[in-house]
Amino acid sequence: MKKWIAALVGGLTLLGLILVNYGPQIVLRYPELIGTFSRLLDPIGPTVPVAWQPGPTRAEKPASERPPNVVVILVDDLGWNDLSWRGGGVAGGAVPTPNIDSLARDGVEFTMGYAGNATCAPSRAAIMTGRYPPRFGFESTPAPAAMGKTISGMQAVQLAQDQPSSLFFEELMPEVPSMEQQGVPPSEITLAELLGEGGYRSLMLGKWHLGDAQGKRPNDQGFHEFLGFESGASLYGSDDDPMIVSAKQAFDPIDVFLWKLLSFAIRKDDGPRFTPPQYMTDYLSAQAVRAIEANRNRPFFLYLAYNAPHTPLQATQADYDALSAIDHHPTRVYGAMIRALDRGVGEVLEALKENGLEQNTLVVFSSDNGGAHYVGIPGLNAPYRGWKMTFFEGGLHSPFFMKWPAQFPAGTQVDTPVAHIDLFATAAAAAGIPIPEDRVIDGVDLIPFARGEGVGEAHDALFWRSGGLQLVLADGWKYQTDLRQDKRWLFDLTRDPTERNNRADEEPERVQALQARLDAFNADVGPRHFPALIEAPIPIDRTLADPYVPGEEWAYWPN
Repeated sequence: MKKWIAALVGGLTLLGLILVNYGPQIVLRYPELIGTFSRLLDPIGPTVPVAWQPGPTRAEKPASERPPNVVVILVDDLGWNDLSWRGGGVAGGAVPTPNIDSLARDGVEFTMGYAGNATCAPSRAAIMTGRYPPRFGFESTPAPAAMGKTISGMQAVQLAQDQPSSLFFEELMPEVPSMEQQGVPPSEITLAELLGEGGYRSLMLGKWHLGDAQGKRPNDQGFHEFLGFESGASLYGSDDDPMIVSAKQAFDPIDVFLWKLLSFAIRKDDGPRFTPPQYMTDYLSAQAVRAIEANRNRPFFLYLAYNAPHTPLQATQADYDALSAIDHHPTRVYGAMIRALDRGVGEVLEALKENGLEQNTLVVFSSDNGGAHYVGIPGLNAPYRGWKMTFFEGGLHSPFFMKWPAQFPAGTQVDTPVAHIDLFATAAAAAGIPIPEDRVIDGVDLIPFARGEGVGEAHDALFWRSGGLQLVLADGWKYQTDLRQDKRWLFDLTRDPTERNNRADEEPERVQALQARLDAFNADVGPRHFPALIEAPIPIDRTLADPYVPGEEWAYWPN
């Protein structure tokens, strides 16, 4: 027995040495190994029923006399032009979104609503904490260290001769913690914790992406119940399901990586992973309805974080068939994903109504960032320039709707710039819970603006930072720097909302003043929690599927 144990220990030690020394090279050649190891370490079981812990069988007070419920619906990589609100929509309006549109029609539209960042996780961190993510060093989206090298290596063979390539900093790999550790520090106070301490039941469904290590999971960060996945993406259905239609994008290294890495799986709280019984978007919607029903007699905070329409592109056959007028296969799959998303939002709104909760529930709808260039579908963010992973309007300007019938007049339009950081203070004010005083809370309460009572601007200035890509928005002027290129952009959004005329060379004094504000912001925030391993050039004016245009503008996105 001792010899057997010694052999096992020796074998594991050898395997560890191989992975430490050659792991990135192995993954670069066989990226599917990450998914295989993940399934071995965290197996996926068969479908199991989910039981939401029921609240009181009878309410102590009518819904109208209780603190309002708070429902935050966050979607993933939704383009500004993906909604049919104000005449937009996928494929020229071929995919109507009446349920999402109703939130703006029957509630409040913040026309200058901005995501917390131009990628997934920092935006979610901004929503959860009410703080600029750089304050706690969270400037990049968590990812396996090997993923950056894999994608960089896959991209290198696709580039035109004079096209800028991604920069990979292999020497920084030892400084990057495991993906599970890349998350919001437990020392931060989340919206779930704040509302939970105020008597709310905090529930989350869908994509977390804020850490999977002990102390950083949803149940550790204030949520009483969680149904979802901790990582940044998931399959929507089994790849071999005949009722699922997929579009695989061979031109996109990220898509190639995701198809090899991801599984179709979900977990309840800290339990084992299991296979959902239906298409992921439909499943999250159905379970959100059940969570509402279980908690109808007490105040609750529901955070519904859909992973749609983030890649990989997968839709149900039924939704795909309903869009036969769209000829382009990836666009049709993408549109079918939007169709399911809108249906799910409608189911949630109907559940609130059927349970007598509609009037006294604050519903917020937004996206974590803009549409991605790597989807390969033009016009997702029209009329804005830029994409996810850029600080142009296409990457940050997000649908930003609120509905609270008991408090907000229907059809209200608010034009002051606001951002995801504001949801923390707004939800706290709605619940009558004071915000923490032991730290800087960057967001503001938007309720007076939603009521039509707000005066002036909500913010003196708004800031974004991801490594060398930095931005300040103040007094209608948007100033952005890309330190990697030593590039500066200055746009007068009042006269040039689609960022066509760079005024940086014409307005040196304004550039100097805004740079001073950026410098002051940088001096007031903490160091990065982990370095960026890769800086990728993201084209501003074309998709990844389109050919490189010599002389085109791009931004180096660090992650």
